[in-house]
Amino acid sequence: MKTIRVAAAVIYKDHKIFATQRGYGAFKDGWEFPGGKIEPGETSRQALVREIQEELDTEIKVGDFIDTVEYDYPTFHLSMDCYWCEIIQGNLELKEHEAARWLAREELFSVDWLPADVDLIEKIAKLMENGADR
Repeated sequence: MKTIRVAAAVIYKDHKIFATQRGYGAFKDGWEFPGGKIEPGETSRQALVREIQEELDTEIKVGDFIDTVEYDYPTFHLSMDCYWCEIIQGNLELKEHEAARWLAREELFSVDWLPADVDLIEKIAKLMENGADR
């Protein structure tokens, strides 16, 4: 099975995280963290900076590593490195996503997350409860 390596930005501000809704592809309308594929020669941190600039016209600071999610979709294996991130400059302008929301810890399960993100959401909720989103 083909493995796709991606990086995901858990952008936080005022004790909320930024979630985006996919606007294209097989998983259209599912909710995810913004980010994307890691290109050859790139680190996951470099990929995040590039992808967020391309997708959201925003400059971010990549902070602490949260987790690597390994998930088998029907046609590929996803390996997703996830990091806490904060906005340096920009307004998170949606260029590829259908919608976006800022979610407080108690709202994390109010959207329909993509399958690979579900376990990550539970971990993020616990981290936010313990103040790790600061």
